[in-house]
This record gives sequence, structure tokens and C-alpha cells, in this order.
Amino acid sequence: VCFIPGGLDCSISFVSHVLGKACVHGRQQEILSVLVPRLTDLTKSDCIWQRICWRLVECVPDRWMEAVVLGFVQRAAGADVLSRLLGNLVVKNKKAQFVVTQKLLLLQYCHTTAVLQNLLGYLSLDTLRRALLIKVLQELLETWGSSSAVKHSPPEQQQYISKAILICLSHLKELEIESCRQELLTSMMEGVKCHLDSSLPQIRRLGMVVAESISSKINTDGPVLKFQYEEDDETRELKSLLVQTPLFCVVSSLPADDRNEKADAALPLVSESDKKSYTAAPVVPGEESDAELDSDDDLIPYDMSEDKELKTKAPLYVRDCIEVLTGSEDVDKWEATVKALESLVRKNPAATREVSVELAKILLHLEEKTCTEGFVELRQRAQVAVLTTDPVPVAKYLTSQFYSLNYSLRQRMDILDVLVLAAQELSYPKSHGKTKHSGSQKPCIQLLPGSDSSKDWRRVVDERIKSKTRRFATGQSQVEPASGPNEFNSVAGHFFFPLIQHFDRPLTTFDLLGEDHLVLGRLVHTLATLMYLALNTMAVTAMGRALLEFVWALRFHTDSYVRQGLLSCISSVLLSVPAERLLEDMTEELLETQCWLGDVVEKDPDGDCRRLALQNLLLMENLKKKLKIVPS
Repeated sequence: VCFIPGGLDCSISFVSHVLGKACVHGRQQEILSVLVPRLTDLTKSDCIWQRICWRLVECVPDRWMEAVVLGFVQRAAGADVLSRLLGNLVVKNKKAQFVVTQKLLLLQYCHTTAVLQNLLGYLSLDTLRRALLIKVLQELLETWGSSSAVKHSPPEQQQYISKAILICLSHLKELEIESCRQELLTSMMEGVKCHLDSSLPQIRRLGMVVAESISSKINTDGPVLKFQYEEDDETRELKSLLVQTPLFCVVSSLPADDRNEKADAALPLVSESDKKSYTAAPVVPGEESDAELDSDDDLIPYDMSEDKELKTKAPLYVRDCIEVLTGSEDVDKWEATVKALESLVRKNPAATREVSVELAKILLHLEEKTCTEGFVELRQRAQVAVLTTDPVPVAKYLTSQFYSLNYSLRQRMDILDVLVLAAQELSYPKSHGKTKHSGSQKPCIQLLPGSDSSKDWRRVVDERIKSKTRRFATGQSQVEPASGPNEFNSVAGHFFFPLIQHFDRPLTTFDLLGEDHLVLGRLVHTLATLMYLALNTMAVTAMGRALLEFVWALRFHTDSYVRQGLLSCISSVLLSVPAERLLEDMTEELLETQCWLGDVVEKDPDGDCRRLALQNLLLMENLKKKLKIVPS
């Protein structure tokens, strides 16, 4: 910045053109990293330089305005500095207003929280600009409460909009909140419903935090919304944006005496009568002696160190467990039965098979009678034990109940979880016999007391030689994986095909293709897991073909969680079905899927969907390369 001697009038439009052209052609960082700090210093106490700076940005042509305004917003040291540098540019220039109130807030989401605070703080620091702040808040809430935006925009953008809403709320005054209270309440109710309907936990948590913040602003005296969710760094950052620290409250840099004076001045004044009311009443000596006489300190406590808690015995037979779970009024016996049921089922497989379906039905409808620790996990483990003990009839029952009437969404998702856990247990080999220990540990010689050490002299010598010898290759030293038959082979179809049959048939209380898309997402992920666990089974090819048809029917689903599950299904098919069967029996389906995956990589708004689609394309390429290498 150069000085003009003699007080002559001049035009800086040429400098504005140079600045705009330099910024739009990729030299924004080089020029503004020098210009913004210099202008910040010059405009601190000189109103002439403030006017020069305002004219500098006002004379930038509209086609270059975005690059200049963004550079100033990103490099300003705070909202007050940005207000000095730009003045009322957003009020005078329509292009700058569009960039600040629309493009940087609603069309982009790559900027940091500091940029948002600069931008919205700048709008709040002048009465002419505060009208734009309220308008921006209304548009942000409209986008936040749009079900279409929640479904089709990525989570990063929704988090960005949520931050902007909270920063706007922190700048609103009481009168402004009062004037738009009803509008805020309507937007909050619409937005929280859209977010709670989402299948992604992150989106649901965002809706809860923003709704709580809006409620706390519009209901300062009455009850406010309160949700239960697990707080993380993201949640704490969002809540911190709602609190603006006034400049006069920051006294940490003052000397100790000044801080004490400021703190004393900040304390509310208390009248003498109030002080008297806060003073504790003196204790009367007579009352104190009476209290001592009535004290129980002289009583000798009863020794209960040898007492043992009486434990209720659990039933010893599976049929007795059924009777306890269905009709017993003894709460302690009921709790003991729930805790012992899994081990009892696994120890008595023959007895369990006689009543397996009945027991599965009882466990599916079982509700907690007492505050049993880990009840949900105990019930689930018992269900898995029953299903793995008698897979075919129990799997038929559970899969048929998944599409039946009068079940809650929680029960349907419990069925899916049990099927996955049981399939995982059946597909993994059980460890039978001895397990070889690792030879990588250092030898440790221990002689049993009273034994004759002379008998073990050879072992002692061998151990010493082994400990002193350096070996470059000691052979196999790791634990050998257990091997055994894949028990999921013969029952995979009973787990898989009933689940995939009736997904497009809406029921009175259950519509997978409608509002129950959360359960649809869980179903899709369950099918992907079952497909992966069916590796090397006889039914894997038929399962793969059916799953590809299922994916093709739902490929344009609006929920990102469902689309992620569909792409996981493609991965499971490519990993489980033999490559020869894929390219010979499913050539047409694979070509169609490949085209769809290419569209997902380029156009899907969800980052996880794009990543999964790219992984599937790489898997397809690897399969083609393998088949080319293998000699015919």
C-alpha cells in the first residue's frame, strides 16, 4: 500500500481491478497474505484508511468479487477486523451479498469453523447487516429442516449447516428471538423429525444437538428439549458455538489485583437483609446436648462379616427354564434362569432340539422383569445358542416372523442380529483337541518341589542350549488355526432366502420401502454379511445371483445407509462367489453393476458410498486379471 502525497484526489479502481484479477487467477494467497495484515494495522485507528479499504473492495468487478471476499474472510483475524475491512459491502453490492449469504453458507461446506464465525460475526456487528443475519438464519433453518436435503446432502455439509445455525443463534438478541420465536419453533419441529428419521447416527445426533440449542434459546424460562445421546468431540464443539464470550468478560490477561476488582464489581449487590437471611442460625447449647443424647453412635453395630448372600438356584433342565420364563412369579428365580439359559442350552443340545422353536419364540417376546445387568446381551446370547443348536427349524421360524404383523422395529432388528451372530458362529470352525503353543517365548525351566532333578538333566541341558542358540529360521511358531467342517454350509439357504423374498410387500405396520428404511438398511447389511459367510458353500452361487437382483431393484434408494449396504452386498458377492461362476453365469448382471458403480463413484453425494463403489470396481478388475493369468 503506497501513500499519495499532497492530499490529491485519486481513484483506486485500477488497484481494485488488479487485486480482483490476481485473486481469481490463483494468486490470492500471495497477495492477500501481505495486504490483509497491512490493512488491518492501518485501519485500527485511521478512519481514512477504513474508507480507502472499503472503496478498494467495492470497486472490484462482480466477476472477481467472490475470490476477493473469500480471501478477506479467510484471512481476517476476527469478525471485528473483517467489519473494518469490508464495511457494509454486503449491503451495497449484490454480488458480495450473494457470496456471503448464499454461496459460502449453503452451496459450499469446505470452510473451517473460524471462517463461519468471521462471516456471521461480521453480519452481526452492524444494524444494517443484522437484517441479513436473520435472513441467513431463516434460510439455514429451511435447509436444515428439508427432508430432501437431509437425504441427499453428505453428512459433512449437514454438520457445516448445523454449525452455522448455532453461530447465528449465539448472535441473536432477545428482541430478535422474540420476533421470530414461532418461526424458530416450527423449523425446529420439522428439522428434528427429518434428522431423527435418518438411518445414520451422526445425522440423528446433529438433529438432537441443534434442536436442544434452538429450544434453549426460545424457551429461556420454560422447559426445554433434552435428548439422550453419547457426547463426543463433535457434539462438544457444536455446543460450544452457542456460547459467545463477551470481550469485557475476558480478564485472564489482566494483573491479579485488577482481576479481583473486576470480579468483585461483577458480583451482584446483596442487601443487608439478604445477608442476614443467608447467615446460619447459631446452635443453642441445650439443643446440642439433646442431640447428643439422641445420637445412635453408642449402639454397637452387628457383625455381618460372616453372612453370605442367599443365591437362588437356576433350573437344571431346559423345559424347567421354559416354565420359569413363562409363568413364574419368583423374580429371583427368573433372573437366575436368564443368566444360566445359554450354558444350559449348549450343554443339552438333544433336549434343546425338542423345544427349540418354542424356546426361540419365548426369547423373542421376552421382556425384562427386573433391572438385570446385561439383560439384552443375555437374551441375545441365549437366542444365538438355540439357533446354532437347531439351525433349520429355528431359522425358519425367525425369518418368517421378520415379515409378520404385530412386531416392533426393535424385535425385527433383534432377529437380524441373532441370524448374523449365529451364522458367524456356525461358519467358523470350532476348536477341538490340542492347541500348539507358540515357540517364540523364552524357555523357562521350573523344577517341581520334591522331584529328583537328576532325572531331568537332559531336558535342562536342552533348554540351556536352546536359550543360548541364535536361530535365523525356527519353522512354524504361530498357533495353527483350528480346522473343521463349515456347519453353515447346509443351512445357509434357510438363513438367506426367506429374508430376501418379501421385502417389497408392505404390511399394515411395516413398510420396508417406505418409512421403515432404517430396518431396510439393517436387512441389507445382514444379507451382505450372510453372503460373505457363505464362502465355499454349495448355495453361494444361487445366493449371489439373488443378491445381485435384490441390489439392482434398490440401487436408487434415497437413504445413504441403505446404499452403503447395497454396495457391501456387491463386495460380498465378488469375494464369496467363485470368479468362474461370476463371469460365466452372471456376465450380464456384472456389466450392469459395473456401469452403476461408475455412476456412484462420480455422482453419489455420500463419501462412504463413493469409496465402497471404487473398491468394488477394483475388485472386478482384479478378478479379470486373475482369470487372464490362469491357464485355460
